[in-house]
Amino acid sequence: MRTADADILLVPGLGGSGPDHWQSRWAAKLPTSRIVAQDDFDRPDLAAWRARLVEAVHAASRPVVLVAHSVGALAVAHSAEALKGLPVAGAFLVAPPSPEAVAALPAVDAAFAADPLEKTPFPTLVVASRNDVYSRYEDAERLANTIGAELVDAGESGHINVDSGHGPWPEGLMRFAGFLKKL
Repeated sequence: MRTADADILLVPGLGGSGPDHWQSRWAAKLPTSRIVAQDDFDRPDLAAWRARLVEAVHAASRPVVLVAHSVGALAVAHSAEALKGLPVAGAFLVAPPSPEAVAALPAVDAAFAADPLEKTPFPTLVVASRNDVYSRYEDAERLANTIGAELVDAGESGHINVDSGHGPWPEGLMRFAGFLKKL
């Protein structure tokens, strides 16, 4: 699959993706992509985020590829049941936070910390860092196993955001291109 063959839905995490974040840069660079807007990026509510995600998939005109970061990755993982039968070709989940990190963030709905109940019904890739301040690598590995995803070790890359030096994140774009080729 090529980017032109898919609607690429970018699912940011807590606080959204600022202008220098790789998701915002990808949204500007990839013409078939758009950011899934939430009513409140600063107070993530799982039910609301899941509903907005499903709504965005329904509005797509081509097969959908989800590209999610942090809490957005958990929103996708927790939406497996709601996305069954919809035209989702795959999901690229980056730096999902651990349950402990989510529980320590009072602005984030505690439901995000629960383990997802189902495997994703589409190919899924989890990209995780060995020194993410919001997750131990083992937690990302457990999530990948739970949802039936392939796990990619991003080495010591922090939270894979602007603060960890990942503004444009060209390595991620290359990994995403490789993921698309498999779909």
